[in-house]
Amino acid sequence: MDQLGADLSAFFGEVSGVVWGPFVLIPLLFGVGLFLSIRLRGLQFRKLGAALRLGIIKRRDVGADDGDVSQFQALTTALAATVGTGNIVGVATAIAIGGPGALFWMWVTGLVGMASKYTEAFLGVYYRRTDAAGEKSGGPQYYLERGIRGPLGKVLGLAFTVAAIIASFGIGNMTQGNSVASNLDRSFGVPPWVTGVVLSVFALVVLVGGIKSIGRVTAGFVPIMIVFYVLGALFILVVNVADLPAAIALIFTDAFSGTAATGGFVGSTIIIAVQMGAARGMFSNESGMGSAAIAAAAAKTSHPVRQALVSMTQTFIDTIVVVTFTGLVIVTTGVWDTGEDGAATMTGEAFSHGLPGDWGHYIVTVALAMFAFSTVLGWAYYGERCIERLVGRPGVMPYRVVFSLVVYIGCTVSLEVVWNFSDVMNGLMAIPNLIGLVILSGLVARETKNYLANDPALTATTEEVRAFSPSPFAGEVLTR
Repeated sequence: MDQLGADLSAFFGEVSGVVWGPFVLIPLLFGVGLFLSIRLRGLQFRKLGAALRLGIIKRRDVGADDGDVSQFQALTTALAATVGTGNIVGVATAIAIGGPGALFWMWVTGLVGMASKYTEAFLGVYYRRTDAAGEKSGGPQYYLERGIRGPLGKVLGLAFTVAAIIASFGIGNMTQGNSVASNLDRSFGVPPWVTGVVLSVFALVVLVGGIKSIGRVTAGFVPIMIVFYVLGALFILVVNVADLPAAIALIFTDAFSGTAATGGFVGSTIIIAVQMGAARGMFSNESGMGSAAIAAAAAKTSHPVRQALVSMTQTFIDTIVVVTFTGLVIVTTGVWDTGEDGAATMTGEAFSHGLPGDWGHYIVTVALAMFAFSTVLGWAYYGERCIERLVGRPGVMPYRVVFSLVVYIGCTVSLEVVWNFSDVMNGLMAIPNLIGLVILSGLVARETKNYLANDPALTATTEEVRAFSPSPFAGEVLTR
């Protein structure tokens, strides 16, 4: 049995290396993100300030009642799913293998990925439907099939749906629970089975209430967990402010020169820096994967453009804020060259170097626990919407129960094969979605241009929006 697990892990590791290698997803991610950035005329840079105000300060589209949760709750649900182990372990892994320059390529992935995130969120709202329970349901499982006529759309939509359901149990469930259990055991001596029971019960309590329950929890929980983690990192950077300019310079120079092998560090070239930065960047912010469009479709919004701009800020917060703080702490404290084998604990070591006593490890452990649990909630919603698309509303509640029970399994078993398999499933989600984003980009660009010509500052009331842009996205009601 152990040999079978090792063989499966090796197989999926090889497949993952191809999918996430320099000839498949990385050029596709960069290429589609760059294409959409150009087609939308740098929307992510032009409208970032207005989008942040709309999503974080205003928080809801006043007067908009067509949806299940507020714009802010939709944003925090998507953030819950993305701000996870990738922001702590993923960043460390990228830097350990690709060198400090990998952080630069994570930034690039995030910046062009904001255009991908905008596009998929727009389409998620535009093609959303109302299910038999009166809840909104949308995402690539709908817009790929309904936006792209003929067999191609059906095949792309089905491929995404199946991959997303499988991925929800892997990267959105077991791997997150395993990270929490192992870190709580190491830092506080909490047995993994205890962590498994607690997380399973908490998850079930929240998930049974559906998106409204998830939205309420994430709206209160996600901002606290991000601020908690960022404040700890900010303290370290302030203490090490003298080393900050050199660290930033190293990140930029290493991005284009690679890092020579030093000590236990695995020598890397610029190609590896790009590969690790792009792969871990997308793993962290999920831009182009299509998952965030599912959360966006649940938002109460007066127009797809408005929610898409709010959703776009998720990538900015995840990559340009949280990932940046993690990467800078790792580089400024000097632990980045301790070797690939130490990647799993590298962020904890960096915080321990920067904070007095054992506070560093405790902060990272608590943050990781919060990040991972929030990811479980977000991905549970993604999975249930895809189950609803595949078998109808009756499949939703059984999925929630099974999903919650699987959390326990993730906390108590070894998961190397699951990690590799999850990477493959994430890639198989992204490929059909990225193809669809390119095909449907003309619709998004046209509707975006029309909307912003009437409301450039995003200050129009719901009544004003309905006056100059009669709703083109009132979805049909699904009866099953």
